[in-house]
Amino acid sequence: MNVTSEYRSPRDSDGHGTHTASIAAGRYVFPASTLGYAHGVAAGMAPKARLAAYKVCWNAGCYDADILAAFDAAVADGVDVLSLSVGGVVVPYYLDAIAIGAFGAADRGVFVSASAGNGGPGGLTVTNVAPWVTTVGAGTLDRDFPANVKLGNGRIIAGVSIYAGPGLAPGKLYPLIYAGSEAGDGYSSSLCLEGSLEANFVKGKIVLCDRGINSRAAKGEVVRKAGGAGMILANGVFDGEGLVADCHVLPATAVGASGGDEIRKYIAAVTAGKGKAVPTPTPTATIEFKGTRLRVRPAPVVASFSARGPNPETPEILKPDVIAPGLNILAAWPDKVGPSGLASDKRRTEFNILSGTSMACPHVSGLAALLKAAHPEWSPAAIRSALMTTAYTVDNRGETMLDESTGNASTVFDFGAGHVNPQKAMNPGLVYDITTYDYIDFLCNSNYTDKSIRAITRKSADCRGAKRAGHVGNLNYPSFSAVFQQYGKAKMSTHFIRTVTNVGDPKSVYQVAVRAPRGASVSVEPMRLVFRRVGQS
Repeated sequence: MNVTSEYRSPRDSDGHGTHTASIAAGRYVFPASTLGYAHGVAAGMAPKARLAAYKVCWNAGCYDADILAAFDAAVADGVDVLSLSVGGVVVPYYLDAIAIGAFGAADRGVFVSASAGNGGPGGLTVTNVAPWVTTVGAGTLDRDFPANVKLGNGRIIAGVSIYAGPGLAPGKLYPLIYAGSEAGDGYSSSLCLEGSLEANFVKGKIVLCDRGINSRAAKGEVVRKAGGAGMILANGVFDGEGLVADCHVLPATAVGASGGDEIRKYIAAVTAGKGKAVPTPTPTATIEFKGTRLRVRPAPVVASFSARGPNPETPEILKPDVIAPGLNILAAWPDKVGPSGLASDKRRTEFNILSGTSMACPHVSGLAALLKAAHPEWSPAAIRSALMTTAYTVDNRGETMLDESTGNASTVFDFGAGHVNPQKAMNPGLVYDITTYDYIDFLCNSNYTDKSIRAITRKSADCRGAKRAGHVGNLNYPSFSAVFQQYGKAKMSTHFIRTVTNVGDPKSVYQVAVRAPRGASVSVEPMRLVFRRVGQS
């Protein structure tokens, strides 16, 4: 470790841990805001929960040995919930330290939630996919921070930003340039990488930079050091229209891929007219910061960066499980780190606004703590089942939630069971419970060797009963994923077996209603379940 910039203790020198911990269990604080944005009362999901932090990440990364040691320490300390806003690439479960640590925790009755990853919007990007982990993707809130670009031709392009420093002069239009079109090697300057911009070209102008390689805030620092008046950060094609607000170190805003294209076209069109007109035309723009906007519709929307299914390791288990708020989330921040996270940023704030599935995961961890307090007898699988079966998939307009990257309707591979709904999860009626033995049957049916299974379970596995369970998809999971070979028999079918346990009214009757996917027929038997007591399966 680097002794000058890191602490040999759980103390946070980065900000990420403070932010995520306070989302799960921060106490009520008023007034809370970041540079005047998102002003109000701040609170974690479970403000009265007790919190323990285990440091597994350092400047050099997060090591498997530290992650496994943290799982062991937390379980030994008697925690009820473990929240992991960490993840890596997807590998088989017996090679995955988080999956192995989480298995031991779940076996001891500890609920484990983990972030789905920020590799969206492409498919098969979801991480932390083990079925004994609750995998959380990110949605938006009905609040945003508009900062629009106004071009010299009068066009307004929507953007977002958190900036409260010395602003651009009101009403003044500044010369506008695209960093990639001028001096130096076009690629590194288009991304506004360190040392790629020349002051004589940038000074006093608003600079359009492309996303990629270095951090969004770092690009602003590069423009500021070169004397730029402001920055517009444009998404690439892959980022789509997903926008993230950042605490920039100069007047700056982020725009979507189509907005970036429009600005580049405007610059090119004006510049193309240079030789002909007198005086020489110059592309111009300004950025208009609008502060905090509430009651935004539609919301929630699946965040563009949120990692998507299907599950690359076990396609029969749908991941992510749920989504929770993960875009522009206000939470606590350490006093030695600037809000942009850059070493040169000397501003100080008690709260910061960040985005990521790292922020979504602790929302679910805090809700799991509330559910565990209300229902101490519930297993981790029962808590996840309650969150999944009560989740919603419609936004505040009453339509299917949208996908931020495309503006089209999102699907189960984007949101899993849907967006968590804390109040309804308190009384789910029925739960799909899972024991450690069920997970071992799942591993046996995944065709893992005895040695590989032992790496996860740390005891010898008996796979003789696993065939009774049938196939991998018969794990008693609260969602179903039917996997078919694309080429082969025209008529394809599969079956699932599930067991539900009554945690609602003692005498209750449940009717099955099916909304089958297009082109598929689904039948369920029995169509009616009659319960006589609580705990009956």
